[in-house]
Formats: sequence, structure tokens, C-alpha cells
Amino acid sequence: MATRAMEWSGARRRGGGPSRGLANWLKTGVLLAGMTALVLVIGQAIGGYQGLVYAAIFAIGMNVVSYWFSDRIALRAYRAVPVSAEQAPELYEIVGRLSRRAGIPPPPIYLVQSPAPNAFATGRNPEHAAVAVTTGILGILDRRELEGVLAHELSHVRNRDTLVTTVAASLAGLVVGVASLLRWGLVLGGGRDEREGGALYVLALAIVAPIAAMLLQFAVSRSREYGADGSGGALSGDPDALADALEKLETGARRLPDDRHPASASLWIVNPLSRRGLNHLFSTHPPTEERVARLRAEGRRTAWR
Repeated sequence: MATRAMEWSGARRRGGGPSRGLANWLKTGVLLAGMTALVLVIGQAIGGYQGLVYAAIFAIGMNVVSYWFSDRIALRAYRAVPVSAEQAPELYEIVGRLSRRAGIPPPPIYLVQSPAPNAFATGRNPEHAAVAVTTGILGILDRRELEGVLAHELSHVRNRDTLVTTVAASLAGLVVGVASLLRWGLVLGGGRDEREGGALYVLALAIVAPIAAMLLQFAVSRSREYGADGSGGALSGDPDALADALEKLETGARRLPDDRHPASASLWIVNPLSRRGLNHLFSTHPPTEERVARLRAEGRRTAWR
């Protein structure tokens, strides 16, 4: 076990070390700050100083709800049911072993009844986390590939990506909702006095802000996915296993998309949405081909060491 822990620690250093991790978190913090600023700007456009205060209160409130209840909301949305070690011994063995290697408590495992192959992790920290897999993923991945996927999800838990992406989704949802109210206010003749900014400014803000919020959310999500791929490949010791799994999952997601909850698409290891319309242009996930290429390159470097 000590040897495996040293390998995991060394793999994390090879993957970029503290400086790269700090840079990723700094980038994420800047993106989240940008989304929060959008919320405040829209609130100020609707109601001046009072609107700014209300927007700040709503943003704080949504983040508090996300912090405490994100795991339960996500699991309930997909009707995930807990499974015991007796019901899923292989899953619990893999998760337990990888969790010990990563130095985090093994999270409970949930099963989502869906033929679409996918998996996600949720929770505010490693002590309050959960991992969910669909019935579809168990039917197409072998043990090696499944271990790669679970290592990816446990890396999300260890890095607290689950909280970050949930907060980003909540802020983006708030921006979209408030911008919609702003547009309706313009249609009905409400909103701020034109002397305080003008109707054109408010209309432009109502149109541009939701797009900007979504782009910021996608940037946060993609950054964390790349990070979890790298640390997940290091955690399992087999980056090619995760690459193989991603190729299978991408094919499965295209064949069996799941459009039930678009706002939570960023939770899953591959984009569950259909590729129709804007879902293809605005994806919460980086291109699977790029993710696979990075993992293959890391696999080759690992083989040469």
C-alpha cells in the first residue's frame, strides 16, 4: 500500500504538481467571480442599488443551498438508489481500494436505472460525497475500464470539483433566470429609467449575460474535467483504461442521449445530452477526442518510465 501511495503521489507531481493545481484553481476562481459579477450587474440593471443587494442575497442563498443539498438534489433528480456492498461487491471493492489510495473516505455508491452509459460524483467534500453509475455503464465496460471511470469520479471528489461545478451551474442558472425576468420587464414596460442606462443597454445585457454565464460555466466544467482525467489516470495507474472507457461512453451517449436535466449535464463523465441544436455547440464537456488524446499521451509517458 505504501508503494501504491508513493506512485499516486509521484503521478500527481508528474501531472503538473502544486503549481499547475494552483493555476487551475486560480482560473476556476476567476471564472466563478465573473459569473457572480454577471448576477450583480443584472440585479443592478433591474433595480439599481436595491436590485444589486437582492441579487447578492439570491447568489449567496443559491450557493448555500448548493453547498448543503447539491448531492441530494442530484441523486433525487436522477432517481438514484443506494446499493450495498452485498449487491455490488465489485464496485465497492474498486471504490474502496481507489479511495484508500487517494486518501479519502470511500463514498456510498448509487445506481441510476438508465440504459445510457454514464457516471457522476456529487457532494460538497470528500466526507459528504456519493458516486453514481448507470445500469448502462455496467453493461459495456470491463473491470479495467470501470476502474478508470471510478478513478476519474473519485478524483472529482478529492479535488472538490463536485462543489465547484454545482456552484457554477447554480450561478449560471440564476443569471439566465434573472435575465429572463429582465427581458419580460422590458416587454411589459418596467425596468430602470432610461436616464440610468437606457433601454438598449438593458436589452443588450439581458441577451448577452446568459450567453456569457453559460460560456463561463462551460469553461469551469471543462477545466475540471481535464483535471479529473489527468489525476484519475494517475490514481488508477492506467490512463489508457480511462481513454478506452471514454470512447465507449461517448458512443453510448450518442446512441442513447439523456435530455431529462440539461442543467446538471456537467455532472456526468461524458455529455449525456443529444447533439441536436445548441447542445452540440455549447457543451459542458471538452471534446472526447481531445480527452482521449491527452490520456493516450500520458499512457505512453507512463510506459516509458
